Amino acid sequence: MEKRLERIKKHLHSQGYKLTPQREATVRVLLEHEEDHLSAEDVYLLVKEKSPEIGLATVYRTLELLADLKIVDKINFGDGVSRFDLRQEGAAHFHHHLVCIECGSVDEIQEDLLGDVEAIVERDFNFRIKDHRLTFHGICYRCNSKGNKENKNESQNAETV
Repeated sequence: MEKRLERIKKHLHSQGYKLTPQREATVRVLLEHEEDHLSAEDVYLLVKEKSPEIGLATVYRTLELLADLKIVDKINFGDGVSRFDLRQEGAAHFHHHLVCIECGSVDEIQEDLLGDVEAIVERDFNFRIKDHRLTFHGICYRCNSKGNKENKNESQNAETV
């Protein structure tokens, strides 16, 4: 984590910004909870546990700066809440997400699945793509497994009646 924090610090410096203690606290929370797709409020509450003097507005400004510098990606899964996701180092594009409409879980797909689609769009529409986001909404493997067990139990109960 320290190496990644140092690279983020260098990136900030290269853009004319410093890694202030407030920014560092925010980045550390994002690094510690990289899998969690945290909202600004979630980040704030976690930062507050370690650094109670840091205010909500500071966390918001830090997250927006990190998004502008493409250190984090600001995402919305259709529920009206912006979440912040650390961009994978060296990734040319934002990663994809699978959002479960039953339990609300969010899983990630790290591979870039849209290379061919990008080539077609750029060629056929003369559109230069800078980034893309793909979110699938459906039922996750956990809910599918649970549903299969429930369906099996229901059919067994129906047979015994």
